[in-house]
Amino acid sequence: MTAMPPQQPDTQAPSARDDATTTEQREGKQAPDGATQQSSRPATALRRVLITGATGEIGGALARAYAARGTTLILTGRKQRKLDAIAGECRALGAEVECTVLNLCDEETLFTWLDEVCAQGVPDIAIANAGMNTDIGPQGNGERWEDARRLLQTNVVGTFGMAHHLAMAMKARGSGQLVLLSSLAAWHGLALTPSYSGSKAAVKAYGEGLRSWLKPFGVGVTVVMPGYVTSPMCEAMPGPKPFEMPAEQAARRILKGAARNRARISFPFPLNFGCWWLSVLPAGISQRLLGWFNYTH
Repeated sequence: MTAMPPQQPDTQAPSARDDATTTEQREGKQAPDGATQQSSRPATALRRVLITGATGEIGGALARAYAARGTTLILTGRKQRKLDAIAGECRALGAEVECTVLNLCDEETLFTWLDEVCAQGVPDIAIANAGMNTDIGPQGNGERWEDARRLLQTNVVGTFGMAHHLAMAMKARGSGQLVLLSSLAAWHGLALTPSYSGSKAAVKAYGEGLRSWLKPFGVGVTVVMPGYVTSPMCEAMPGPKPFEMPAEQAARRILKGAARNRARISFPFPLNFGCWWLSVLPAGISQRLLGWFNYTH
């Protein structure tokens, strides 16, 4: 997932009513070109799709959603056995799959790998999905700095490094799309997960800046801000988990929004709307509201 209440066009959350439309309401309806949308497959097959964190629930669901004949999936994760299993599922759906076990915190290894990937062809779409979480603990004793530092290396440095490297390659080619996984936690920091909230706010701001910079060069950037998505990471999160959704449903929303080059994909609507208000109300009021809903301890 991304854990949160805590990925609206270019406008702010209240005007993005389209995010309130559920995937179920859209599926099975007639597409603009007259084709019935009966699956999560992209309308136009992509040649090369890169996904980090493919062994996570959202990453695996995205890999399966993009898997199709004529598509090459470039998957990376930290669990070899699970990565191999996901690759097998995607090959069964017709995709070619390249797998690499990779630690995104190792910049030298990351950049070497990205150079090797781009030498075979710059990805058409790259999804920076890898991430981790930490929290203040059941007794509220606070995060261990070792955990917080590792989180920042993964969620911020690893994501920024990958995005920057591929942005330069896509810019030089004149096409491509970056999809960065943020969270609804980016709207307002949560006492339960301060480092996670901060890391996802950084990803949100960075992605928004990249989008404006890269737009004239034919490169799109989409920031994804999910709420609670069923996963082991979500289960480990303290606090309430309203509107939790399956990873497959989250992946379908991301795939559809990315295909439209949406600036922001944030869901589910009720939770997004509430979290957006936390970002615009006076901080004291927002923090009092979070306390009422048990997000402070």
